[in-house]
Amino acid sequence: MPLSPDEIDRYARHLVLKDVGGPGQQKLKRARVLVIGAGGLGAPLIQYLAAAGIGTIGIVDDDAVSLSNLQRQVIHGTPDLGRPKVESAAEAIGRLNPHVIVEPHLLRLTVGNARDLIRSYDVVADGSDNFDTRYAVSDACFFERKPLVTAALGQFDGSLTTIRAHETGPDGRPNPTYRCLFPSPPPPGAIPTCAEAGVLGALAGVMGSLMAMEVIREIVGFGESLVGRLLMVDALSMRFDTVRYEWDEGNLLSGISQASSRTERSEDPGSSGNFANG
Repeated sequence: MPLSPDEIDRYARHLVLKDVGGPGQQKLKRARVLVIGAGGLGAPLIQYLAAAGIGTIGIVDDDAVSLSNLQRQVIHGTPDLGRPKVESAAEAIGRLNPHVIVEPHLLRLTVGNARDLIRSYDVVADGSDNFDTRYAVSDACFFERKPLVTAALGQFDGSLTTIRAHETGPDGRPNPTYRCLFPSPPPPGAIPTCAEAGVLGALAGVMGSLMAMEVIREIVGFGESLVGRLLMVDALSMRFDTVRYEWDEGNLLSGISQASSRTERSEDPGSSGNFANG
């Protein structure tokens, strides 16, 4: 899938990067990424994925643009009020990069449809704002053997990690699942919603951009991914901290994870766990 002269000019700053270059840019062009949510996290994420030259971007969202969204959901504008977010986002991508194919999914992701939605994509990026969706997405990615980049926002804080729970780590143990990090959702009402507590708009831009960088890293294969590491951002003190977490044999996917990793080792004992090499 060669790059056109227009694409060579458009992605010139990637092409001269030793760790991306022509082969990396072609990987981006071939990639299919599914973004869950076109809101605070999804808006900057989608923009940077499109600008980077991801070949196909799927967008899942059942919401419409409202005035209170525009403080942080920068892919939408005032003229988009009342429009479905997937429609507004798709139009913005078309203005930004006509080489990107957009697949809008105007629906709410649920346990019932998650696996069907995820199956045809290479990487999933979850910017949803509720725990039901996060668990549905992470479980579906496990069963469909897809890498997941997932982030969350608080008032002045955010977190980000990458899940490759269908693979094993260098030590031969299964990589951790989302449920190893967060075994179960908090009780309903325990954590206030964005509408109740508020959120710093620019923080959504920071976290969404970090998500895009992690997705690009997973596709191209440079650097060290966030598998088994949780990046935490504190905007009040401007601190970035990383904590490690491991596979927990007591998590709800434990038995499935062990069987999956045994199968993977028998099929590909040299697997590095890197999308670019897999």
